[in-house]
Amino acid sequence: MRKRGILITGAAGEIGDSLIRSLSDQGETQIVTLDLRPLPPENAKLSTHIQGDLMDQALLARLVSEYEIATIYHLAALLSTRAEFSPEMAHQVNVEGTLHLLRLASEQSQWRGEPVLFLFPSSIAAYGMPNLETKAQYPRVREWEWNYPTTMYGCNKLYCEMLGIYYSQYFRQLAADRPVTLDFRALRFPGLISAFTVPSGGTSDYGPEMLHYAAKGEAYAAFVREDTCIPFMAMPDAVTALLKLAAVPARALSRRVYNVTSFSLTAAEFGEMVQRFFPQAQITFKPDLKRQGIVDSWPAGLNDNDARRDWGWKPTYDLERSFSEYLVPNISQRYQPA
Repeated sequence: MRKRGILITGAAGEIGDSLIRSLSDQGETQIVTLDLRPLPPENAKLSTHIQGDLMDQALLARLVSEYEIATIYHLAALLSTRAEFSPEMAHQVNVEGTLHLLRLASEQSQWRGEPVLFLFPSSIAAYGMPNLETKAQYPRVREWEWNYPTTMYGCNKLYCEMLGIYYSQYFRQLAADRPVTLDFRALRFPGLISAFTVPSGGTSDYGPEMLHYAAKGEAYAAFVREDTCIPFMAMPDAVTALLKLAAVPARALSRRVYNVTSFSLTAAEFGEMVQRFFPQAQITFKPDLKRQGIVDSWPAGLNDNDARRDWGWKPTYDLERSFSEYLVPNISQRYQPA
């Protein structure tokens, strides 16, 4: 008999690191993880890890032959900055990999006779503001506004949202003899900041990089202008949002893609917060034209009213708590001498 499990792809990444520990604390279902990289030892103890490629069809077939997958957290992705250097690879990983999993989830749903829950972390990169004047005019963007991404990563995320909606709402109309389809739900995250993993290729990483360099006592030149403004969220809130959305009855949801956010601030204000906790921090600004253009196309804030209304979303960590209770203590400990 197949074992019932929760599948997490991209489990060795920033979100996966925290999500594994949170799901393990719930202790209800076996956690199966998939990533090209091994998991850190502390997380490897909490899950059954498969080290392999999401594009490997034989691997996915073996996985579903051993496990009855009831929930999928699809975190695997090639992030925004790296995707710009390898757009074709980004499309393959971000879109084709997602399509493989959506098809797997749909088949599992039909086999089980009830929908597989499919959680997808989307991104602020799905938006595309044409210029800074428009960005200032629309300070808090709704889910359906300015969906004109300017990066391959943003295009990938927006298209995958649409694929998920298709498989959830329309695919069953074309397969009337197999009416059960998956339950796709997505969150458009702002820049995420983790205290326990090192930034790894995201365009919002100038924020967490300021913290890590300051904690190490090293000078840092941010790759954006001082006036650059985007929203951020502490990683515990991102994981809470995923788990909270997963637990909501489908009938309570008015949409399948939701904004969630916590606080917005400029790069200069972020640097000032870092220097408040690390007075010796040396932070300068040396904009990279390509990466600056990306963050300029992202909104300064997200309107998450629908998430607050439909399923009670509210961040626990505002700006002050994010720094004083989560980021600074944990990042400082990371770089203390052994």
